[in-house]
Amino acid sequence: MSLLLFVALGGYLIASRINQSVVIGLILVGLIIGPSALGLITYTDFVASLAHLGAVILLFVIGLEFNVSEILSLRNGVIAGVGVIVPWIGGYGLSLMFGFSTPTAIFIGTALTATSIAITANVLKELGKLQTEAARAIIGAAVIDDVLSLLALSISTDVVNGTISAEDIAFVAIKAVAFILIAGAVGIFVISKYVERLDATGFCKKFPEVIFIFAMMMAFLYAIFAEVVGLSAIVGAFIAGVSFEGIRLTHSKDFREGAEYLRIIFASIFFVSLGILADLRTLTPEIFLFLIILTLVAILTKLIGCGVPAFLMGLCRKDALIVGFGMAPRGEVAMIVALIGLETGIIGQSVYVVLVLMSLLTTIITPVIYRNWFYKNEFCTYDANGTVVHEGK
Repeated sequence: MSLLLFVALGGYLIASRINQSVVIGLILVGLIIGPSALGLITYTDFVASLAHLGAVILLFVIGLEFNVSEILSLRNGVIAGVGVIVPWIGGYGLSLMFGFSTPTAIFIGTALTATSIAITANVLKELGKLQTEAARAIIGAAVIDDVLSLLALSISTDVVNGTISAEDIAFVAIKAVAFILIAGAVGIFVISKYVERLDATGFCKKFPEVIFIFAMMMAFLYAIFAEVVGLSAIVGAFIAGVSFEGIRLTHSKDFREGAEYLRIIFASIFFVSLGILADLRTLTPEIFLFLIILTLVAILTKLIGCGVPAFLMGLCRKDALIVGFGMAPRGEVAMIVALIGLETGIIGQSVYVVLVLMSLLTTIITPVIYRNWFYKNEFCTYDANGTVVHEGK
């Protein structure tokens, strides 16, 4: 633990020296200390557990800045839907062109449908842009994207195994949507009201830290329920954060501040772990070209699949591009999909390495583009109805 945090400090130093996002510095230092270079730390169960804690806490903190109406909208649904279909077609078609089998091509396409909300959300938070119109579209679409990616994974696995059925697909979809709606409603209308009443009691006056403990307990509980229904744990944590967004406390310590400190510690380890997870030594010259082209396809298909619908749904050109690039990081989501494919024998070790490195490259590219291109001088402003009223410097 001490070594991981020491390394995280090194990531901050690297980010400062190269004038890039902290996420970039943390991932780079993970590559340096991981199997790719020095081999000081490997992706053990302990590191994986800390990383998962970091992702859950990060998304809980991000959720505290959003409300349900900003997630469940027609615009976000369209962006997420097209942003799943286009990458799947791109990944599947490219894999067939490189001579991979149909089952492998199906699974590679599935890996490209994913979006890592944790990566982009952290960069937007770091830049102070979480409340922009583009950020709202990215976060909302990414949550819906996770549900659709789950469906794509279920369908792809069934197709490969020859056991696909409309009933199974419908069940997965209903279960995922029901969780988001029910968990959100219970959190907003029941749990948050209970927390405010609890805050007014003499018990919380005596122990002002109780609400913070309760809030973190609910974050992990929602993460558990999300995994039970087949969603990513970070989606459950995000829904918990959204549920707690409107809570106003009188006597207790601010749980938002406490959660923020936890985020700083564990999210740093999460981003370092992404670098540790990738072993560059396993790359062979034969598959390197496929990795480069697949990464380009992964970025372009999200740029087209999410950016174009965002523009058609009312965002300005710059914000539409921000949405497209913001949905490009595959991060830990695609890595998990790749691991499932490897464990079930659908893909081999070389394809697994390519998917992990593709996830890593798309994760690195977005913060670089955000910091050095989009968020320098340009901006877009909208009226109360969400219509563009100004686009420029």
